[in-house]
Amino acid sequence: MSHSQPTESQHPPRSTRVAIVGAGPIGLELAVALRRQGIDFEVFDAGSVGNTISWWAPQTRWFSSNERIAIAGVPLLTADQSKATREHYLTYLRSVATQFEIHVHTHCPVVNIARADDEEIGTQGGGRFAVTTKPGARPSVWSADAVVLAIGGTDFPKKLGIPGEDLPHVDGYLRETHRYFGRNVLIVGGRNSAIEAALRLHHAGANVSLSYRGAQLPEDHIKYWLLPEIKGLLAAGRIGDFVGTTPVQILSESVQLESIQDGTQVEVKADDVLSLIGYEQDKTLMRMAGVELTESMQRPSYDETTMETNVPGIYIAGTATAGTQSSKYKTFLENCHDHVDKIVAHLSGQQVDSAPQQYRQQILSQPES
Repeated sequence: MSHSQPTESQHPPRSTRVAIVGAGPIGLELAVALRRQGIDFEVFDAGSVGNTISWWAPQTRWFSSNERIAIAGVPLLTADQSKATREHYLTYLRSVATQFEIHVHTHCPVVNIARADDEEIGTQGGGRFAVTTKPGARPSVWSADAVVLAIGGTDFPKKLGIPGEDLPHVDGYLRETHRYFGRNVLIVGGRNSAIEAALRLHHAGANVSLSYRGAQLPEDHIKYWLLPEIKGLLAAGRIGDFVGTTPVQILSESVQLESIQDGTQVEVKADDVLSLIGYEQDKTLMRMAGVELTESMQRPSYDETTMETNVPGIYIAGTATAGTQSSKYKTFLENCHDHVDKIVAHLSGQQVDSAPQQYRQQILSQPES
């Protein structure tokens, strides 16, 4: 049997034991753990290291404590012991990758995951899966024995489903606050991201209004240090209070809001509209790999003791396990660290039931050689 030759438009196949898709905190923590166990791996990300965190607005502060979001046994320290900002954490992730010599294929999206064909891939790389990446114009194929999807769950802003939401002044992300100075900004949403945006833009000199579909703000889902201030500013009229309304149409310079109580409408001036109502997970790779998706959130199906999906050799890790989380987020970075332990244990052939504590202790105490 002759080996097939790569075309001019494709790099020759390369191989690795484990392909990690996603260079966020869990992807990097897994890479460190695999290195400590002597397991060969490659890490790929469609963007930069910590890509999801990189699109947070500058100086956004984590809700979780530094201890809970630290990875690989490396302490996360800030000068004044405060919760880490976006900038703190991105610097921290870079330092972890540097310390443990984790090479990440950045800006190298994985565009397909398929079972390796014996003639096309398997005879050249020997792995069970063909992982196709596209770092530039030419695709590259990696042969891998196992694939870990650490892809997160916040890939796209959720849509409002109303006319005008595709206009250029409508955005699903808060940008650098300076750009909104002196402008009328309507923020749609009432949870952490929306409340934090409202406060930051107000302090940056924007004329801010807030529309939320509930009869009152969901106080249990707002950071405790933000709640008193937003309530005070709304009550004083310094931030436009449109709690109890939903947007029905976005125009070039205004938004039509409708009352949830009596259906009356009001038009609010808006040079910018920030729709901060949550995010959707991109499930393309999971579907390509044959991972079963279940329930309304389209959560991937996996074994909770090993993190292996219904496709043998395909694992899921981090917040990707939750699918698209709706109004009540329950899966965060801080309760996903044990996914690393379970995956490493399974790949190493260890007893999975006792592995999480065993590997957690190793990661926290074993120095990098």
